[in-house]
Amino acid sequence: MTLADILSKEQIITELRATNRWEAIDELIDRLVVCGRIKPEHRDPIAAVVRKRETSMSTGIGFGIGIPHASTDLICEVVGAFGRSRQGVNFDALDNQPVNLVMLFLVPQGQFQKHLHTLANIAKLLHNKEFRRNLEAAPDAEHMFNIIKEHSLSK
Repeated sequence: MTLADILSKEQIITELRATNRWEAIDELIDRLVVCGRIKPEHRDPIAAVVRKRETSMSTGIGFGIGIPHASTDLICEVVGAFGRSRQGVNFDALDNQPVNLVMLFLVPQGQFQKHLHTLANIAKLLHNKEFRRNLEAAPDAEHMFNIIKEHSLSK
């Protein structure tokens, strides 16, 4: 499963308003509700699961990347939202640097292998410096999604 399989241009926020990881997570979950990827009544329980996971260890993996994620029985397929912050988000990242690119994803409960593979694929893609630069320079969500599709194909 690639990043392009999980996202659509509607699930990309080009200018996150968040200043910390909790606000970024809320903003991305809200986008999933608006896009119809998660039910409004599931918003708070899903946010709680992601927050619980994030509290155990920050998913700010360095290089300006945050990948908050969790498993939940409130969805039946992998879903995600992507956000970009030009000013940077305090994510308590491993390298203590602000995060500019945040990829939130959710995996159905019990699909541990899919969860690990999805996380590994996203992390590998976001570790590509050229890919990150292209996303940071893209003028809008459509261009960002096209960059994600191109890089997902070239794997």
